[in-house]
Amino acid sequence: MKLVRYRFKYPYAQSRMGIIEGDRVLDISELQQELIAQGVLDAATYLIPSDPQVFYQQAQFHIEETEKLLMHRNAASLPMHKRADVILESPVPNPSKIICTGINYADHVKEMGSDIPSYPVLFSKFNNAIIGPEDDIHHPQTTKKLDYEVELVVVIGKKASHVKKEDALTYVAGYTIANDVSARDLQKRTPQWLQGKSLDHTTPIGPWLVTRSELSDPSNLAITSYVNKEVRQSSNTKHLIFDIEYLISFISSLMTLEPGDIIFTGTPDGVGLAMSPPQFLQAGDTVTLEIEKVGTLTNRVIDQ
Repeated sequence: MKLVRYRFKYPYAQSRMGIIEGDRVLDISELQQELIAQGVLDAATYLIPSDPQVFYQQAQFHIEETEKLLMHRNAASLPMHKRADVILESPVPNPSKIICTGINYADHVKEMGSDIPSYPVLFSKFNNAIIGPEDDIHHPQTTKKLDYEVELVVVIGKKASHVKKEDALTYVAGYTIANDVSARDLQKRTPQWLQGKSLDHTTPIGPWLVTRSELSDPSNLAITSYVNKEVRQSSNTKHLIFDIEYLISFISSLMTLEPGDIIFTGTPDGVGLAMSPPQFLQAGDTVTLEIEKVGTLTNRVIDQ
């Protein structure tokens, strides 16, 4: 199942939860109401929230309820909306924690002139940086070295604290794609990377969340980035230094993870900074990210 957060294109439309199916979006709440009206579901059935913020507060529970709902989908006419009539937004609204992992592919460590870390290198982003899959990446005037980074993103489904590695994936709601766009000149000014990582409107996430029931094993996925259709990064999640199970276990030993929190798992080699000469993003560029079994994320770069 591929979950989307979407809104209609008319002004002031509210975000809603849906399921992407080809070039159409199936609205979860509308489907449930239709099934109740048809008598397929009891009127006292628990109502799955249409508000994404509420949905992700109990992400795993609501995903399971949605999967049950889909078992009845042929019993009613489907409230489908054309993709052209809606705008897809970043899958998770306002996550309480955006935790990023640096230098987590060995070849990327090498190209950045770093050492293999003994522990995951963690840093944060903030919600001001997050944009949707159909939004433009802003190129601020404060940087001359804006770079791309394709990353597999984990979305937490239920509260996680001191999780054992062998149990870690049971805490996952699903997976999506992010471009950890980085201002290298700002990032490198100090030992802490934050100032180069959370610029306004620079981090697209999406286009949807692939649930854990559809993608049970994230450990062997091709991961690729393109700039203006030219391949820049090409690797596989099997090359992660710290795999997803370890990251969840390690991070949850430091802090409690809540439903809707997101973890960036790191980027492979091939970033613009490491090219000879370096190739940074410019206004007018198009960046496309692909992760096997997850999807494709494409955004244009514009001047801020």
